[in-house]
Amino acid sequence: MKVIFSLFFSSIFLMAGAQQISIIPKPVKATPQPGNFVITNSTIIFVDGKDEKKSADFFNDYLENFYGFRLKTGKKTLNNCISFSTKHSTDASIKGHYTMRVSPASISIIGNDDEGTFYGAQTLTQLLPVEKSTSLRIPSVQIDDYPRFKYRGLMLDAGRHFMPADFVKKYIDYIALHKMNYFHWHLTEDQGWRIEIKKYPKLTEMGSCRNGTIIGHHPGTGNDNEKNCGFYTQEQIKEIVKYASDRYITVIPEIEMPGHSSAAIAAYPQLSCFPDEPTKIAKGVQWNGDSTGKQVQQSWGIYEDVYCPSEFTFKFIEDVMDEVMQLFPSEYIHVGGDECPKSNWKRSEFCQNLIKEKGLKDEEGLQSYFIQRVEKYLNSKGRKIIGWDEILEGGIAPNATIMSWRGEKGGIDAANQHHDVMMTPGDYVYFDHSQSKNEDSLTIGGYLPLETVYNYNPFPPGLAEENQKYILGAQANMWTEYMSNPRKVEYMLFPRLSALSEVLWSAKEDKNFNEFLLRMKMQYQRYILWKVNYNVIGIHKGE
Repeated sequence: MKVIFSLFFSSIFLMAGAQQISIIPKPVKATPQPGNFVITNSTIIFVDGKDEKKSADFFNDYLENFYGFRLKTGKKTLNNCISFSTKHSTDASIKGHYTMRVSPASISIIGNDDEGTFYGAQTLTQLLPVEKSTSLRIPSVQIDDYPRFKYRGLMLDAGRHFMPADFVKKYIDYIALHKMNYFHWHLTEDQGWRIEIKKYPKLTEMGSCRNGTIIGHHPGTGNDNEKNCGFYTQEQIKEIVKYASDRYITVIPEIEMPGHSSAAIAAYPQLSCFPDEPTKIAKGVQWNGDSTGKQVQQSWGIYEDVYCPSEFTFKFIEDVMDEVMQLFPSEYIHVGGDECPKSNWKRSEFCQNLIKEKGLKDEEGLQSYFIQRVEKYLNSKGRKIIGWDEILEGGIAPNATIMSWRGEKGGIDAANQHHDVMMTPGDYVYFDHSQSKNEDSLTIGGYLPLETVYNYNPFPPGLAEENQKYILGAQANMWTEYMSNPRKVEYMLFPRLSALSEVLWSAKEDKNFNEFLLRMKMQYQRYILWKVNYNVIGIHKGE
């Protein structure tokens, strides 16, 4: 208890008058100053150019959404003015850097680049009081701030359970409000294909619907016998990508291959090595509806029917990727590569002949051939691939980036081979895991309390210092087997997202969990202001 009280007066849990400065993620440097600035409906916003308008608009939208009024833009004045400006520095080492000065007369935010200016706007939202008012008192402070990692991501699985487009935008706002910059959108699965591909309409006509979903933990205690459908039109995707871009967030689409492909195979059975065989139903699963032919899976887990590495499949993938690349300007395209059983390849005469023809060692080598062929196509279009750490097996594709999810070994191996890495180990950043030991809602299992997330270091022990530069950052993964609606996603997201944001933004030596909990008291009030569904137990130490 003495430690907590002493930390109460630490440098970041600051007081200015009667109002605390409680910012998450913790800034590199924040120095309180005397007095306060008061925002009223007569306060003017000044933007230095058209690029700063995105930051100013985000802040103004925040004011309108949560306090009920907007500010007018106008000429810069000495008093009662909030100014947004950018240096447009070309120094990539200080990307996302900003300074902020709040005085009783004015507020000035200056970014080294457009992202930095935007992050300054996020900090300004956290200086606002959490009580609604038309007179908002902000403590005077000087802030100098920049991110620790260049990749700060959050994933949403829309394959197991489809999430409405409006919620996807809200999810992107949550990413923005935590100064994170990548949204990894998992769009295809055994249980649903969620992206419109005009050349292959059956993907959404058939692959976006399943006839039922298991009840309870896999294999389940029954089936809800309800059709579960949903996909994003290309127009919706364009709108969401722009929405994210306006918040300096890059959307990375994931199109799973060669495994987790039952929904695509249900639509186009020729993608399977055995197109005439019916879909296998997992042992113990109660199935609803037709079970003949190829079907979209109704239960979770891993399934043997995967893409056949045929010319038909590669043409299909190239056609799909052509449309995906038109929708997503991201440098990266995620191709999955995880949890691909090789049993069908082992018994396929075509696959065995292909292994011999290409001089491959085995089926692991065949997966490597598969991923490398897709990578070569995407590289030819100016894109890079990301894959889960299984794509290391059989030989990594030459230019691939790895997401290390099965612990940290895959990330270490990839970095030692001089490949870029995003760390996503299940024990630290799988937000589908339970937040408390006595969780009151159905989850996939595991135990990932707030403190464990907060204390995670994306630089794994055992990685040589000279190879740490290949660790670009980390992300949390939100798998939705046991999240059928947005409220449950929020419940699993908060408060752990706040902890992750500090892992990825703030300097490691400045982190202290007890002091973080003190700042979380104000963040908890922001959750209420945002009207998000949060886990109250998670606010404490996970018990």
